[in-house]
Amino acid sequence: MHPALLAIRDATLQTSFENDLFLVGGAVRDELLGLPPKSDFDLVTRGSSAELAQLLYQKKVSTIFPVTYERFGTAMVQVADVAIEIVTARKESYDENSRKPHVEPASYEDDARRRDFTANTLMRNLHSGELKDPLGTGMADLSAKILRTPLDPVETFRDDPLRMLRAVRFRWQLGFEPAPGLYEAIRETRDRLKIISFERIRDELLKMLSRPTGPEALDELLKLGLMETIAPEFEDMVGVEQGNYHHLDVWDHTLLVIRNAWRVMGESDASVDTRALILSALFHDVGKPPTRIIDEEGRTRFFGHESVGEEMTRKILRRWKLSEREIDPVALLVKNHMRLGSSPTFSKPAARRLIRDLGDYVEELLLLVEADASSLRPGVRALDLDPIRERLSQVCHETPREVLDSPLTGEEIMSILGIQPGPEVGRWKSLLTERVLDGELAPGDKQAARQLLTAT
Repeated sequence: MHPALLAIRDATLQTSFENDLFLVGGAVRDELLGLPPKSDFDLVTRGSSAELAQLLYQKKVSTIFPVTYERFGTAMVQVADVAIEIVTARKESYDENSRKPHVEPASYEDDARRRDFTANTLMRNLHSGELKDPLGTGMADLSAKILRTPLDPVETFRDDPLRMLRAVRFRWQLGFEPAPGLYEAIRETRDRLKIISFERIRDELLKMLSRPTGPEALDELLKLGLMETIAPEFEDMVGVEQGNYHHLDVWDHTLLVIRNAWRVMGESDASVDTRALILSALFHDVGKPPTRIIDEEGRTRFFGHESVGEEMTRKILRRWKLSEREIDPVALLVKNHMRLGSSPTFSKPAARRLIRDLGDYVEELLLLVEADASSLRPGVRALDLDPIRERLSQVCHETPREVLDSPLTGEEIMSILGIQPGPEVGRWKSLLTERVLDGELAPGDKQAARQLLTAT
């Protein structure tokens, strides 16, 4: 048993909570499935959650003053550095335009009925260790790996529409099969997802994308009609043909690129930003539908789709309430994903510019390009990244990224040329930077830079 649970068990011995306090939900489910334990615990009792939280605080088991939500019968405590939610067993009812329930105390059976899926209704007594199946269906569904709602699924999803996303996530995270009628209920109630905040939607999406089964989950979201609320731009990718180099439409190609991104990450020894790479794989071709044209020779073209895609990526990720710090690397990778295939050779100046522009995300770009190139039509000549990697390694050794800039500061440029602050200073500084990138000016060579300015 986890130290936090042991501490709570011991603190509640010889109190009214002894043998009336249960671990419930994902922790019990995962234990029975043989999955690695996580520090994510929910406790349920027929007693007062607020009183239990206060007791744990008074006994110095919880390190925080109780955070209670009387309306919902819940309390938060922190034990052994783990945040734990305590719930008073309850019934719930919902208003049509809200996912916040009206609650009242109830039995454990009633509490189980208001949960999302039967596999999450199983309870383990914190004191005796006894396993309790309050509805009598949880163990059977868990053993059969069936995803079933305790109540009619239409009612379950209308009450809390976020459960539709959780259904898809659990389907692919746990390898469960949806019970008959479950997905039909999602299609019927999908418009209810609009009442859920994007912060909560985002969290479910990121959990899906954190696993190699993310592409399957995304495709299911689209087929169930949920993507209409999440990101309708992805629906526009379906059926968009891409020409001779591709055998899949833009959507199916995107899903394959995500799968290949997981593969190339697994084959690489480099430490990378997994989330940025997977999100960039998802968004790399989002700009193709609005830029698609057929040229005079009948070829399919997507001129500038990477720049349009960068803008769309920022727009969608802001809608999902990601921070600019999280968005920037994804947009950077989307903007640059065509860069390595645009020239037959990869020169030292090109390597310096790539290092300067991508910063810490050079490796993520290489993996994204590799995943994209390996998702083309079978038989299309593969992009050989080994010479590019060798050139980048050589240039990094010769000229580290931090010196790929003008040897002179703006103040030094103004002093040498006798000019005032303004755009002209920036133009001269950019000229010096370009000379460094082209190899015509050594990094940090202030004397040569002064001579260049005075001779120009």
